[in-house]
Amino acid sequence: MMWKRIRQGCVVALLFAGSAHAANPADPTKVIRMAFEAPDDGFDPIRTTNFYSHWISSAINEPLLTYDYLARPAKLVPAAADAMPEVGDAGKTYTFHIKKGIYFSADPAFKGVRRELTAQDFAYTFKRLLDPQNRSPLANFVEGKIVGLDALAAAAKKSGRFDYDAPVAGLQAPDRYTLRIQLTVQDYNFLYVAAYSGLGAVAREVIEAYGAQSGLHPVGTGAYMLQQYTPHSKIILVANPEFRGYVWDFKSSGDPADDQLVHDMHGKKMPQVGRVEISIIEEEQSRWLAFQDKQLDLDKLPQTAAPTVMDGNKLKPEFAAQGINLSRNVEPEITYTMMNFTDPTIGGSSKEKIALRRAIAMVYSVKAEITQLRMGQAIKAEMIVPPGVVGHDPAYRSSIGYDPDLANKLLDRFGYQRGADGYRTLPDGKPLLLKITNEANATSKIISEIWKRGLDQIGIKAEFPVSNF
Repeated sequence: MMWKRIRQGCVVALLFAGSAHAANPADPTKVIRMAFEAPDDGFDPIRTTNFYSHWISSAINEPLLTYDYLARPAKLVPAAADAMPEVGDAGKTYTFHIKKGIYFSADPAFKGVRRELTAQDFAYTFKRLLDPQNRSPLANFVEGKIVGLDALAAAAKKSGRFDYDAPVAGLQAPDRYTLRIQLTVQDYNFLYVAAYSGLGAVAREVIEAYGAQSGLHPVGTGAYMLQQYTPHSKIILVANPEFRGYVWDFKSSGDPADDQLVHDMHGKKMPQVGRVEISIIEEEQSRWLAFQDKQLDLDKLPQTAAPTVMDGNKLKPEFAAQGINLSRNVEPEITYTMMNFTDPTIGGSSKEKIALRRAIAMVYSVKAEITQLRMGQAIKAEMIVPPGVVGHDPAYRSSIGYDPDLANKLLDRFGYQRGADGYRTLPDGKPLLLKITNEANATSKIISEIWKRGLDQIGIKAEFPVSNF
């Protein structure tokens, strides 16, 4: 990640007008300009799993819990909750106490009333996940887990209307600031659900006022609020004058980069930045040119630029002299390919289908991706849980490695015969053709080339249709 010194800009003073209770310490003259490498799909957090949508939502809507990101691995800490919850009934009951004096940013939906966050707002937010009309891709976070909530969802499917006023035994607010969640079975992982940005609190008045357009009018209690939104082009966030602020007081895990961060930030009132301008720039080269032209203050180091910019693991002197700083760390994420288990070509549970999928997985060269695409700036993932996340085992090794020879033997054994052209057919003699979708960018092109080289070695023909993110 690279950044230049924060640009000093001017923000119209009226952004902070209208609230006599302003506590947000953000400096309106501090502006950060950055880019997303793909577009969002709106900011109703329960209606999307889009990374970029949730990045924005996490700045606007506060969940009960969040993370101490300097801990190794990252650990849960209170957000809107006053403290970590009281856990009872052997991990089946969680009691959260909401901080008093948290307010939503001003919005016409509140009809001029300063709106405080309450436990009922979180109960409403959890219920929204199972409202059939929302078709939430996050529904599985609570499906079958909260006592009485599934019955309410089942009734809504029959009636066509979700009754948000109906009591739910597993979602109780005994007072204004207490939320008690009762689970159907013991689940100590539920705290991670409570920390998910998709469960950042929303106000019922706002959702009912904007309806299907709620994703264009996010209103929350977080540090920022949406000022401007041009889909697929521009997002501007400004400091929420209702946000209470906090003092930066995180501890170092021993990483030298963290030590410097702690030294620079300790005791500062947060947030510091008053305005964040986000452009949607999908091509890596275009983002790099914008950064070099000082149109962006913050961006990932383009993989293709790594040999030019870096000397080993350090920034070259000529770039450091420009006031550019480099922060190098392993991000807690994985990159993977999904296989469609309902697809007639590769889906199904028969032995020959399992063999086909395994053979496909064995011919993608992660080493080639690291050297050719990532320019050495990546590590091979051995398991689905990445470094820095609870559950990662550094000693674990994947049972499926890069092995085209073994993949060929596997396909031979299960009847995938080669034709005169060298490509294989299905065991029943029908053509075998994979379709691997990708995006219209340079990164996807390299990945497609790596796939094709591997699949050619085992005689599987593939097409690479281009689609949007």
